Amino acid sequence: EGAELATGGTRRGIAVSTLAEARFFAAGGFDDILYAFPVPAWRLAECSALAQRLQAFQLLLDSRQALEMLLQNPLPGGKRWLVWLKLDCGNGRAGIRPADPEALALARAIAEGSPELVTLVGVYAHCGNTYGCRDIAAIQAIARDTAAAVLEFVTA
Repeated sequence: EGAELATGGTRRGIAVSTLAEARFFAAGGFDDILYAFPVPAWRLAECSALAQRLQAFQLLLDSRQALEMLLQNPLPGGKRWLVWLKLDCGNGRAGIRPADPEALALARAIAEGSPELVTLVGVYAHCGNTYGCRDIAAIQAIARDTAAAVLEFVTA
């Protein structure tokens, strides 16, 4: 019910952190779901099943190895893998640092490589480094730094 309220009843545009959540929402009629964790190889079959079932099942990736894995495992029926490049803007848990030269090369490889198989939807950053903040000013500083890093990366 909360997800339906959050999406204004559209049942589109939600992010989940587990595939169990993705399956739960898919069973409830949601057809635009972002799995907001870089896709591990051992979860690829589950991701493929969701991508084939839903109008838009989106993934995060943060390495060339992940891109190659998707390219080597195309979706059937003309479907494409829909991916967001996961940037690490200070959380240190997952993603590629936006200042890392490989980040821009990876974004270009996704966007220009084989868009009929893997399509770059955008870039994604999660401010999990705010979890330890003790006040609003600290949270706002991290949000500003993250937004600046993402905008600088996208502009490049």
